[in-house]
Amino acid sequence: MIIGNVDFKNNLVLAPMAGVCDIGFRCLCSQFGASATFSEMLSSRAMLNNPKKTAFMTLTCSDEKIKIGQIFGHESDIMVKSLSSPLLENYDIIDINMGCPAPKIIRNGEGSALMKDIKRASTIISAVVKASKKPVSVKFRLGFDKDISLDFGRMCEESGASFVTLHGRTALQGYSGRVDLDAIARLKAGLKIPVIGNGDVVDKDSLEQMKSTKVNAVMIGRGAQGRPWVFSELLDNSPAPNGKQKFDTIKRHVEILRKYFEERWLVLYLRKHFLWYSAFLPNACSYRAKIATSPSIDESLKLLEELFCK
Repeated sequence: MIIGNVDFKNNLVLAPMAGVCDIGFRCLCSQFGASATFSEMLSSRAMLNNPKKTAFMTLTCSDEKIKIGQIFGHESDIMVKSLSSPLLENYDIIDINMGCPAPKIIRNGEGSALMKDIKRASTIISAVVKASKKPVSVKFRLGFDKDISLDFGRMCEESGASFVTLHGRTALQGYSGRVDLDAIARLKAGLKIPVIGNGDVVDKDSLEQMKSTKVNAVMIGRGAQGRPWVFSELLDNSPAPNGKQKFDTIKRHVEILRKYFEERWLVLYLRKHFLWYSAFLPNACSYRAKIATSPSIDESLKLLEELFCK
């Protein structure tokens, strides 16, 4: 997939996930083969009014091949102004989030709430496309409570989006139920611009199911949590890394984050990543209970080393 002068070398990309896609995690996924990585959702208003709070979410690393900054908001003028933020300088593509189902985001008229106001959504996309020197994409869901994805996708295309990403669930579904591959296939067939398919890709079988929709690329989100190596497994048919290799990956994640963040903040932040990393191991319950309450990163690493390398 080629967007402007941006060449996606393969068809697997890392999804934007709030509270997950830190610089360390994105770096690891890139090293394992992800062709593009999305930032966490970036509030356009926060980038203007409280950039320090947003800055840590926009850090990038040299291993990231294509960097996509995802912005959200409901005011076209604010979103346009945010494009000039230095926080977005390192990004190759700007993505507009119109699919987030989080209640707080919806209450503000942002994310998937914009699928209930197609006119406003179109105004935002058109304004951002006109103001941006970089390609602009849109990520959305089937709809808020019913499937309007084809109409919404056509609106995105008409408003100037370079490509779109569809998560095959409604906002009200959240992450329950099964992703609607038929809807993703209809969107792909109905648009001229490229389409990325998103939802439930965790292994080779689910990847092939998503690829059967003929999408231009496939986005992996929850399937990569605790498994950044999933990209190499799917791209190269590589065997899963052994326990020591997985533990070395966890240590790399920690080493990257320690370059940028205070230890006391990382202790709490990394717990969820540590629990994701250990979620797939048998007989890990006692270790995971200790990790969940560990007072230090080094103690957690010792527990993880015992778990992965014993």
